[in-house]
Amino acid sequence: MTTPLDALLTEHAELESRLADPSVHADPTLARSLGRRYAELTPAVETARELDRVAADLATAREFAAEDASFRVEVAELEAAQEVLRDRLRAHLVPVDPDDARDAILEIKAGAGGEESALFAGDLLRMYLRYAERRGWRTEILDANPSDLGGYRDVSVAVKAGRAASEGVFGRLRFEGGVHRVQRVPVTESAGRIHTSAAGVLVLPEAADVEVDIDPNDLRIDVYRSSGPGGQSVNTTDSAVRITHLPSGLVVSCQNEKSQLQNKESALRILRARLLSAARERAQAEASAARASQVRTVDRSERVRTYNFAENRISDHRVGYKAYNLDQVLDGELDDVLNALVAADLQARLSAEAVT
Repeated sequence: MTTPLDALLTEHAELESRLADPSVHADPTLARSLGRRYAELTPAVETARELDRVAADLATAREFAAEDASFRVEVAELEAAQEVLRDRLRAHLVPVDPDDARDAILEIKAGAGGEESALFAGDLLRMYLRYAERRGWRTEILDANPSDLGGYRDVSVAVKAGRAASEGVFGRLRFEGGVHRVQRVPVTESAGRIHTSAAGVLVLPEAADVEVDIDPNDLRIDVYRSSGPGGQSVNTTDSAVRITHLPSGLVVSCQNEKSQLQNKESALRILRARLLSAARERAQAEASAARASQVRTVDRSERVRTYNFAENRISDHRVGYKAYNLDQVLDGELDDVLNALVAADLQARLSAEAVT
């Protein structure tokens, strides 16, 4: 009977063989997909190989320890190393969400708090752009609705992994979805009082054109003049686009580009991502109730994180994470926060696997 580890080792070997074939690299998209999957599997393969090596050394050490007591220390060390490697391999073998390997679309929307909330949405956008830059990811603003003081009422940005990335963007950023709360003295506050406002973040796995079939007859496309700050063509041409997906009622508007065609393409990218996310949520809702009770999903209506400027503190309420380096986090140093969320999710999935 083939075990999950056997299947993983076989897939890794097949990928290695395919990536050695020059013809595969004639298709950059295919090569990138295979390369990313190979990179995803490599840590598990290396852990399995290391576990085999430690097991062989342990068997030898036990033989020597039967004749020489001085080898018992080495046996104990190898047994401890073996247990660590077993735990690591179990973590590698836990099934992952196939969407984790995808690129992502982030939508940030100002919430309660007026202009201060819009400024905070701008701070969040900068945080994610800086984080993407640190990881070598590419970003593209798909649509933006700026506020009067330089923030954003709403903004959508596509985030793509680099060619050599070992993990997908969505898998890394998926837990950012939710309501982010800020506590600080707004620039509009003359009395120096601390106010609380919020902004919402939505993280969607980006869908390829062929994955989400959109019937043109299901779309109502309206064009209108852009509004807000911009170049010479703003307010002079009907370049802004609003797409309504009639079956679902989803509405997407884009006005960031001067070209109506570019705005239409950006709106369709966002629409495809939202439709894929909706299908994904329906599938999750139909999944095992036992697993759903073990794995906590992000409820977009709950406050997932607080940014307290007075104390330079960031708190993630889902996992009890707290640190006093808010200035660094807002400059893109998000890894410690995200690592805590990823670790908690892994532990939940390991517990779910044990239950089943």
